[in-house]
Amino acid sequence: MNRQSPALIFYMCVLCATQPVMGATISESTDVRGEKQCTKLVGARIGSGKVQDSTWVEKGTPLLGFFTRTALRIALKGASAGIDAGRDFCRVTAELKPAPGSTIVATIWLPEPWNGKLLGVGGGGFNGGLEVAPFVLKAPLEEGYAGVASDAGHDTTDSAKFAYNSAEALKDYGYRANHEAAVFAKALIESYYQVPAKRAYFHGCSNGGRDALMLARRYPKDYDGIIAGAPAANFTGLMSRFIWNQNALDAAPDLEDKLQLLHKAIIAKCDAIDGVKDGVLENPQRCDFDPGVMQCENSKSRDCLSAAEVSSLRKIYHGPRLPDGTQIYPGQPVGGEGVEDNWSKWMLDLEDNSLGEEGFRWMVFRDPGWSRDRFDLARDSALAEQRIGNIVNSDDPDISGFIRRGGKLMLYHGWNDVAIPAGATIQYYNAVQDKLGSLADKHVRLYMIPGLMHCGGGPGATYFDKLSEMDRWVESDTAPERIIATQFDPPASVILLPNAKKVGTRPLCPWPQVAHYKGSGPTNDEGSFRCK
Repeated sequence: MNRQSPALIFYMCVLCATQPVMGATISESTDVRGEKQCTKLVGARIGSGKVQDSTWVEKGTPLLGFFTRTALRIALKGASAGIDAGRDFCRVTAELKPAPGSTIVATIWLPEPWNGKLLGVGGGGFNGGLEVAPFVLKAPLEEGYAGVASDAGHDTTDSAKFAYNSAEALKDYGYRANHEAAVFAKALIESYYQVPAKRAYFHGCSNGGRDALMLARRYPKDYDGIIAGAPAANFTGLMSRFIWNQNALDAAPDLEDKLQLLHKAIIAKCDAIDGVKDGVLENPQRCDFDPGVMQCENSKSRDCLSAAEVSSLRKIYHGPRLPDGTQIYPGQPVGGEGVEDNWSKWMLDLEDNSLGEEGFRWMVFRDPGWSRDRFDLARDSALAEQRIGNIVNSDDPDISGFIRRGGKLMLYHGWNDVAIPAGATIQYYNAVQDKLGSLADKHVRLYMIPGLMHCGGGPGATYFDKLSEMDRWVESDTAPERIIATQFDPPASVILLPNAKKVGTRPLCPWPQVAHYKGSGPTNDEGSFRCK
């Protein structure tokens, strides 16, 4: 799941909402708001929350601190990310205490002028959305959206130690923080603008996608439209999958040197299935590839795979399974092995793959000395589900409460995602269809994105305006049947860089449809493809 380092550019109670803001006098004028009205918010109380700080931010002001901007510029090799405020807004920091032992920090952005809508954003890894808020709220702010994000109840961290001796901190991270932040934000918005938000949307990817599905299941009244990208919905299963992959790769220490070889073999076999050779698999499930065809007797050769490497790859492609064949979590689709910063980062870099070990150590066993060499798939996957599944897992397909009130759920996942394999989201989508039948047809859509890595980047047309598509869907009550995705150079991640150049377009089709080349026309133009 997303490691929230800015240099990597990878990367929110009806009773409370009706309570007046206390401790602050807010202008009743709906025409003009500014620094004076903004700063008066300090000390305002709403339910269990209190405004700690409110700052008026003028258009053009950098949204990132000096050191973060410097690190980002270094990562982008001198290019500017353009993370500046697109309009004036009031930036509010609040502290929420919904239960003893729980402290949630939330940020709320109140733009001037406001379009009447709210966007909540989720986090990544073990964190909430505070750190990524400047990246993911920048564009919506320019369109007039108010925004809200939380810290998930703890400081930014790469460890799950926050849950070690705090059941409340685990609950905040698992499900409570984004709900409390949404309740607070809505009440603050109504007091500040003197009218309630007419629409509320939520977008999260990775752990933020888990956040999104948690809101749909537990708090169906919080948001009208929810966008869940690459959701870590079966969180406990994903923890097991991370350790399964790491243990499998221990037997193949030289595999990184052969990723390009492997990737080329897969692309050569399956690239043309969708009718065009472009280095991207439209649907890897249709690629019947077994790494055994690349095995050779010379285990030291770099031109083929050793028996140990073939065995490791089969385990990764098949996913963690019990001896009786029961699958604990979906396997990794083929096709992204040689893409830069993909397998090499998310599969082979232990620093970026510590979620499993961290989760079991601090959340499940609560043992500082626990390590993955003690992991037993059958025993420990069941134990994780038993101990924390009802807190952190959001893969329950019964979202009928959300759908019956008219909610819309947009799922998306990249086929080249190595952090969370795409089959997990297909599995969730199928479960929703099975659970809700025709009720889901009008309210739930899944878009599989060829080439997309974990939440951003990758070859092909991977970028689309998710919020605009959701807003049109909610307002028109008509689900998008064909979304146009754009390919940029450099590829778009969480943000689109100002110097990015448009390379081509491709349609995204509602699953299980996929895009197929018509046989004529430019292969980099969406008009040359049809969904079928």
